[in-house]
Amino acid sequence: MKRLLITLLLASMSGFAQPPATQPKSPPKKSATTVAPGTRWPIESISVEGNRIYKTEQVVTLSGLKLGQVAGKPEFEAARERLLASGVFETVGYKFVPGAHQGYAATLQVTEVEQVYPVLFEELHVSTLDLQSVLSAKDPLFSPEKLAATQPVLERYVKWIEAFLEEKGVPEKITASVTPGIPGDYQIVFRPARALPSVAQVKFEGNKVVPQNVLRESVSGVGIGAPYTEDSFRQVLNAAVRPTYEARGRLRVSFPQIRTEPDKDVKGVDVFVTVDEGESYELGKVTIEGTSPIEPAVLLKAGDFKTGDVANFDRVNEGLERIRLALRHAGYMQAKVTMARKIDDEKKVADVTVRVDAGPQFTMAKLTLVGLDLDGEAEMRRIWSIKEGKPFNPDYPELFLKRIREDGMFDNLGETKSDFKLNDRDHTADVTLTFKGATPQGRPGRRGGRGGRGDAQFGS
Repeated sequence: MKRLLITLLLASMSGFAQPPATQPKSPPKKSATTVAPGTRWPIESISVEGNRIYKTEQVVTLSGLKLGQVAGKPEFEAARERLLASGVFETVGYKFVPGAHQGYAATLQVTEVEQVYPVLFEELHVSTLDLQSVLSAKDPLFSPEKLAATQPVLERYVKWIEAFLEEKGVPEKITASVTPGIPGDYQIVFRPARALPSVAQVKFEGNKVVPQNVLRESVSGVGIGAPYTEDSFRQVLNAAVRPTYEARGRLRVSFPQIRTEPDKDVKGVDVFVTVDEGESYELGKVTIEGTSPIEPAVLLKAGDFKTGDVANFDRVNEGLERIRLALRHAGYMQAKVTMARKIDDEKKVADVTVRVDAGPQFTMAKLTLVGLDLDGEAEMRRIWSIKEGKPFNPDYPELFLKRIREDGMFDNLGETKSDFKLNDRDHTADVTLTFKGATPQGRPGRRGGRGGRGDAQFGS
């Protein structure tokens, strides 16, 4: 063991432990470090640092390293190259120290590609489950919920899918693309490379609650002119038409049948959608789940949810935004508010659970005033309500300037501007107020015998 310690010490002094290397578009450069022959020892343990998307065992499997393997720099460099070549890591490095016995305790250091999206297979005419099983066997990192959207990954998967289709007797050239899925998100779609017919027009059948023109308008921007497959068009219906019904309490709306016909006037297809509108649901209980820095009752009041009314989820989402703003006004600048709903089909009621992730609270730090003389600056600081160390309300600076203008505290007041900078390290906010062409009316805050206005007038 003493010999191992000495050898590893000499190796580390010569740069043996490799720092993470960014994956460039061209092949990564080889390290120029050389290590004396014979510095190869069994691997006692393998850990992974920096992985959030992929499990440690998945990364280790992809690296090719194994416990008990006798390894040195060539083996670790080969593992690094394999991980980089996968296309799912931005950087890969490694380090190792003496283990508890006669070997290495190795660590793989990775930075994952963040652009990972769910996978959709369209018009391939094979079992999706069988295809996923084959891809899982090919790639230990495969998941239908999260696939890295890099060119090496997509090219590799296209080849695997084409080979699978060939084996199944349905040979087809495949293309992969990142396309919009549900609002605000994307998906990776594998579909035939052949040209698909475009959607010429859409007609709805069976609808009574929502008029035909409203339904057509909801899909016109995202559906008309798009390449047609049934899977992709159902995505359009769920993203664009379903919210129209959910705003009317029709939470179980479905589209049981979609059929197409060639359009008579243009090259494309007419899509006919059968709608089952379902019954109307009411909004039931709305509760706050988990720990919140603001009393749940206060947040629910801000949300102004109309319990007992039609379960309009447009309004529910507006209530979630009001809760987020209430948290933001209390200094929680990075607050996230989401919901989960529980539908009781027997009672026709939808209960909503609101989940709050407030994040850190930001407080007021430095106030900078630009364009004022000493008297004007002193008065502005006096009536500025958010003192240092108090929760920061990002709307207050503009409100403050609006009230300054409304109260006519300056002659010739030109452009005013507010700006703030958030400091993520200590969770503080620095505010800058800019005044142009400002001439005080005697003394700011003393105009017309009205007297000074203090914190009550400019409260946050």
